Amino acid sequence: MMKKLFIPVVAIFVFCGCANTQDGTISLFNGVDLSGWHMDVPVMDQVPDTIAPFLVRDGLLVTLGEPRGHLITDESYENYRFETEYRFPGAPGNGGVLIHASTPRALYNMFPQSIEVQMMHENAGDFWCIVEDISVPDMEERRGPQEEWGIREGDRRRILNLTDDSEKPVGEWNHMVVEAFGSSIKVWVNGDLVNYGFDATATRGQLAIQAEGAEMEFRNLTLTPITELSD
Repeated sequence: MMKKLFIPVVAIFVFCGCANTQDGTISLFNGVDLSGWHMDVPVMDQVPDTIAPFLVRDGLLVTLGEPRGHLITDESYENYRFETEYRFPGAPGNGGVLIHASTPRALYNMFPQSIEVQMMHENAGDFWCIVEDISVPDMEERRGPQEEWGIREGDRRRILNLTDDSEKPVGEWNHMVVEAFGSSIKVWVNGDLVNYGFDATATRGQLAIQAEGAEMEFRNLTLTPITELSD
């Protein structure tokens, strides 16, 4: 497996022996296997021969949805643009990508400490705070009463997106872009800006894909270093 060296000070990725594009973009998925990723699926602690919920099928990264858990990058990153295409090949359901992931199983003995960018059907772009926090404009309107905000079990952790009509019909590919720079995160779905947050309590970490009840397919998972957020 090729080793990646991350240099956070200047927001540049250097990869030993790896061919990158001119702008430094790398592919996080090779279309063949799950090199560069590892799984954290709690039920497999007790039943190790359980069918793993993450696999490669026809060149696509697939989450079966069950058993629930996460596929996590081996490396941590900061100051980047993450892009992917995803779809629900069958029934619509729930899923997401976690940004700045760190401590595993920090919430409900399942979710790693992180900020989730929701991919749940008709809710793509919501933020979920998972033992990390982030602010958005119109915070009370989008998160509820301030006294109920929090980052742990039982708290109001969901921050609504700006639009729920940016997704394509079930079965079609959606294009998501997440930019994380400093303490800010921006999210686009199919070209629409669907969320913007600032003052995040984490600025670097791993990326993770969820198995959260629904089968999903992913392709074209890339990461590009950035020096500022896009307009």
